[in-house]
Formats: sequence, structure tokens, C-alpha cells
Amino acid sequence: MARLSDVIEALIKDMIEEQDGRVEITRGELADRVNCVPSQITYVLETRFTHDLGYLVQSRRGGGGWIRIERIVPGEDKSAYIMHTVNSLDQPLTQHMADIYLRNFVDYGILTEREANLMQAAICDQALAPLPRRPRSEVRTSILKSMLVRYLLDYGRESAVAERETENKEKGGKQKENRK
Repeated sequence: MARLSDVIEALIKDMIEEQDGRVEITRGELADRVNCVPSQITYVLETRFTHDLGYLVQSRRGGGGWIRIERIVPGEDKSAYIMHTVNSLDQPLTQHMADIYLRNFVDYGILTEREANLMQAAICDQALAPLPRRPRSEVRTSILKSMLVRYLLDYGRESAVAERETENKEKGGKQKENRK
């Protein structure tokens, strides 16, 4: 059975998706929909919808207050988004938090499902089980950062090759036109 936090997170993500990346709602309305207290909504917002995870959350408390949650779309430059994430990973990651980062990468089209699954397998609690509990999260963070940097290096090479191929095709097309 899913934890309440997971249910709230999924509901908010569905709402964001339905409304093209941005939703505005009150804590009370959301709490009523999932039958919980508003402080549980606050907890989910503070832990699962952070800037580092690709969200902008704004709120106004009090009567008539609201919460606005907007997904930050990484744009065309995937490498900048990945580097931002790598630089923001300064705290040890639990498996759950690492899974959230990887899910966001898939949702944003940065990683394929397969790539995310391979990374997830390398940093899951089961793979890190031989380590004592305390350093497990630190090692997980280090491995994830290393994999993301490696991915960036490969992505950069692939982008450069694709760019050269496009330039060569364009040059070839212009040379054919000049011959006519």
C-alpha cells in the first residue's frame, strides 16, 4: 500500500501535468481530497517539490491563501540541468530521494527509462547493503553524481558528433546546388 506522502505527491504531479506544468490550489482543498491534515501537504511540498527537484513552489498563507506549484522545464540544454543537479547534491541521498531525482530526469526526457533503471540498480539499498548504514547515503550520492557526470561527458560527445553530421549534410547539399 502506498504511503500517504506518495499519494499526495502523485496527485500533485497529476494536477501539474493536467494543467500544462502549473497548478494553483489551497492546502485545505488538497488535504480534503486526500483526507489528511494541511501540515502533511506542507511536508510533501517541502521535501518532494523543491527547486533542486525541478519545481518552483510559491504560497500565500491565511484566508484566501494558495499554493502555486510550477514544474521547471530544463529547456534544450540538458547538460546545464544535469550540472545544476550535480552541484546541488551536497547532502547524502536516501534511496527514496535518489529515485525521485531519477524519475524527474525521465519525466523531463533527460534520461531514458532504461538509463534511469540502470542508475537506480547501482544505487539502491540492496546494491549498497554490504556497507554499514551510516555511509550508505553518502556513497549513493557520490555514485549518482559520478554517473551523471559520465552521462554528461557522453551526451556532450554525442551532441558534438550529431552537430558535425548535420554540418556535413548541409555542406554536401550546398555543394550539390553549386554544381547545378
